[in-house]
Amino acid sequence: MGEIDDNRVNFGPPNTVPEKFKDRKFYQHNPTVTLMQTTVEENRQLGEEIGHKAAAAVGPTCIMIPLKGVPAIDQTGKAFDDPAARKALYDGIRAMHGSVELIELDYHINDAEFAEAVARKLLKLIGN
Repeated sequence: MGEIDDNRVNFGPPNTVPEKFKDRKFYQHNPTVTLMQTTVEENRQLGEEIGHKAAAAVGPTCIMIPLKGVPAIDQTGKAFDDPAARKALYDGIRAMHGSVELIELDYHINDAEFAEAVARKLLKLIGN
């Protein structure tokens, strides 16, 4: 994944972040956890990997995309709000999901409506 060692984007206290990432955007979750925002290109690669893995599934599979974001700090106006990176993630999934059903919903992953839609879909999938 580009320059991220071992796919890490979470570090300990700020002084544990490698120097090579000094120009990246960070969010200090608490005194022992520092989060690093992924780039647009890294998000595209992540999306492609998610889509590729889902496409290889042998059982009932569906990808549900929360169009308003995934992490809590990715919501509009929050620390990691980056519509371009979010779009890149989803475009990567769209490009690689193959024949796996893809459902896009205009919710954030933490919205109750998204959780309810996912639960309904899961019940349908396991009922088959």
